[in-house]
Amino acid sequence: MNSATPGVPQVPLLDDDTIAFGDEDNANKQFVHPYIVFFHLIFRGAAIVVYILCGWFSDSFIASFVLVILLLSADFWTVKNISGRLLVGLRWWNYVDDDGKSHWVFESKQNRVNRNESRLFWMGLILCPLIWSGFFIICLFGLKFKWMLLVLIALTLNGANLYGYVKCKFGAKENLQSATTDFVKKQLLQNASSFMFAQPAPPTTGNTGVI
Repeated sequence: MNSATPGVPQVPLLDDDTIAFGDEDNANKQFVHPYIVFFHLIFRGAAIVVYILCGWFSDSFIASFVLVILLLSADFWTVKNISGRLLVGLRWWNYVDDDGKSHWVFESKQNRVNRNESRLFWMGLILCPLIWSGFFIICLFGLKFKWMLLVLIALTLNGANLYGYVKCKFGAKENLQSATTDFVKKQLLQNASSFMFAQPAPPTTGNTGVI
């Protein structure tokens, strides 16, 4: 079921996209999108590897900083715009209305999600921010403030995708439960008010005839 917000303008997923959103997957295959899985993991994995090994190959902080940022940016764009839609049937995006207000949209259509691809998607999405959190602690106690800036950027980019897709997956269910609870409370209050403040019915008077 697509949980897109009613009234929200729909935008094309990709200019050359000929497959409907959420209808791309076939759960019977081991991997439906092997190349997408590869690029989902390679950019964020490469960013971590380069961060760990950059001091062995170069003494230039600027070169290492730029290379890691490029990998993180490529990962953010790939995960947000491609792998989330194709691997797990989720998508989050933002638009600005005519009044200049920014709105966030979280969509979910997980009818035929491949289990293997979904498992790898969530593993990479959750594991990498945990690794960067460990790097942050190391930089904090090691007083490596210039590297801490890079780690904070990585946490921001990785965390944004993690929050967006968690919101896509669980947000609709939470909203439904909240709406159901509010509806039940409203009905109970209305019934209680009707019972307590109901007006008594006026007595009926019969017509008496005169003989």
